[in-house]
Amino acid sequence: MRELIIGGARSGKSVQAERRAHESGLRVVYVATAQVFDGEMERRVAHHRVRRPAEWGLVESPLNLAATLRQHAAPDVCLLVDCLTLWLSNLLFAGEAARQAEAGEAVDCPLFRDEVQALVDVLPQLPGRVILVSNEVGWSIVPMAAVSRLFADEQGRLNQRVAAVCEQVTLVAAGLPLVLKSPVAG
Repeated sequence: MRELIIGGARSGKSVQAERRAHESGLRVVYVATAQVFDGEMERRVAHHRVRRPAEWGLVESPLNLAATLRQHAAPDVCLLVDCLTLWLSNLLFAGEAARQAEAGEAVDCPLFRDEVQALVDVLPQLPGRVILVSNEVGWSIVPMAAVSRLFADEQGRLNQRVAAVCEQVTLVAAGLPLVLKSPVAG
């Protein structure tokens, strides 16, 4: 089963995802997408690391998420991806998308386009359980900067595409989960 857990900053979405992974009874592999470039991000990563059980595996995947998931998925494994928001940001800045947006050009970034498509394509094929964490960023004001607008637009599109291929989608607000989509009993 694949589940997308979305919410705002500090909503409790990662804690909810960790709880679901633990409750799965499967071997958990934490797939981290963050890249540490400064002390503030280092503190955030350390905060997440302290909460995780020592027996959980860890794989870092800042760009090639679909390939990482394909490599580590197994019937007895729960992959916990935290988070799609940082992954998307990594893609936008690793390729030409951010530069193109800031220059007022049409955005055409093969790295971004191909990696997002690869993720959407691979998710339904993966054995075991996959829990993906992502931010809901579209409930705020429209950003002033072109690159920020591009990010907000693409994050919304990514969440929609991933939600479409997940059996369960959960929104977390104030630490409380609200199931938006659940598996249909057959």
